[in-house]
Amino acid sequence: MADVKAVLAWVEHDAGRVRRNGLEMATKAADLGRALQVPGAVVVLGPHAEQAANVLATTPVDIIYSGPDVPVDRFLGDPAVDALAAIVEENGPALVLLPSSNAGRDLAGRLGARLGAGVATEATDIIVRDGEIVVQSPKFGGSVTVSITFSGSGTKIIVCRANSFVARHEPGRGEIVTRGPVPAAAYPARIEETVAAEAGRQSVEEARIVVSGGRGLGGPEHFDIIQDLADALGGAVGASRAAVDAGWISHAHQVGQTGKTVSPQVYIACGISGAIQHKVGMRGAGTIIAINKDPNAPIFEFCDFGVVGDLFAIVPELTKLVRERKATS
Repeated sequence: MADVKAVLAWVEHDAGRVRRNGLEMATKAADLGRALQVPGAVVVLGPHAEQAANVLATTPVDIIYSGPDVPVDRFLGDPAVDALAAIVEENGPALVLLPSSNAGRDLAGRLGARLGAGVATEATDIIVRDGEIVVQSPKFGGSVTVSITFSGSGTKIIVCRANSFVARHEPGRGEIVTRGPVPAAAYPARIEETVAAEAGRQSVEEARIVVSGGRGLGGPEHFDIIQDLADALGGAVGASRAAVDAGWISHAHQVGQTGKTVSPQVYIACGISGAIQHKVGMRGAGTIIAINKDPNAPIFEFCDFGVVGDLFAIVPELTKLVRERKATS
């Protein structure tokens, strides 16, 4: 039987705006807490944590640990590790959920070393079976899914892939507990400057509509037509690994096994062949639309709607039609 005393989800936010994966993990933490008969809680740290806590109060969690004075904005991962470790030690052994982001993966390794805890990564589901915690994680490009359990007792850490759980707006007990910074020696690494890349643009993980470009674009200069369609639809720009490896667009846009996992309502793939590496990252989309001049492209085997043709003629015309429809609606 699992011996955890609480389920804790660490939630990322942008100036109080909770990221989509945070809402997903909050809901999952609440569900796992109920299954294990322990409190399901979230931890939100840094400036504007109070605003984020109010948003998280609309999820089914029991406790919201809010640490607005924890200086996660001024130092690297150390303050977050200190705060999370202190909360775990207060609660007793815990099941800790972290996002599969750069910060989340970094925090998982640090916290695991600090607490001597096992770490399972890339979880797409977590269930409680006969009292034991079982993690579902895809391997080998998604061709198989393995079930992972933890040996021994103590804290357990799970890194959760984005867009894997369903977020529910269903208020729970929602008790907000305000935390102060954990006293510590001077941290060795300070953040001197934060530069927001492409301010105002949605990330592919958060967007409800994603328009992606691949090798078929032929060069970085043609991503403007992808951006135009994404803007017209109110969506985000994605890319295949081939486009990113070629240096046409930054890795932040990459969808796939070595990039981001997305689950938008609509995914439009332009000039993307549909290799298994890319499919892994976007197969959770509600509707998949493919535009490719090669009728034998693998993506046509699993898309919902396929258009065989020249994307340089089709995409601008589609953008024009979307704008005209919006102008008359």
